[in-house]
Amino acid sequence: MSLPLVGVVAIADNGVIGQGNALPWHISADLKRFRALTLGKPLIMGRKTFASLGRALPGRETIVVTRDKSFVPPAGVFTAGDVDAALALGESRAKALGAPEIVIAGGGEIYAALIDRLDRLHVTYVHLAPPGDAYFPAIDWSHWREIFRQDHPKGEGADAAYAFVDYIHAD
Repeated sequence: MSLPLVGVVAIADNGVIGQGNALPWHISADLKRFRALTLGKPLIMGRKTFASLGRALPGRETIVVTRDKSFVPPAGVFTAGDVDAALALGESRAKALGAPEIVIAGGGEIYAALIDRLDRLHVTYVHLAPPGDAYFPAIDWSHWREIFRQDHPKGEGADAAYAFVDYIHAD
């Protein structure tokens, strides 16, 4: 049986998830939540998302999906030529790590390719409408059930008000 696929994403009110290979906001609590949700698990992400991080994240195994044959990952980072190969690799790495799930960590193309296969989704809704060049794909929310919500005001360590919302796939 395959392990659950879990998406983790921060989305602005206008659907933006990135601008110029960076987050167009700073919310320290979101970064801490991302770390807590992903620690000890394999992360599947696209090459641009990986480049925006600039390194493998400590305590997690990174699988970069890329068609770029010249991409040479740093030591300890795995590559896959497509999402199916990444999922197979994620499954084997999760089992080797004893991880309970595989995390999909972006960007927009990876979310779009895998959104219908996700079992859970952890969203940080950022109440801004910044310019961007990476967007979360359109999603049919009727297939998802909200199971957790926590609203937060704009304040110290947060450029905007935001909400942590968790969903499970309802089908």
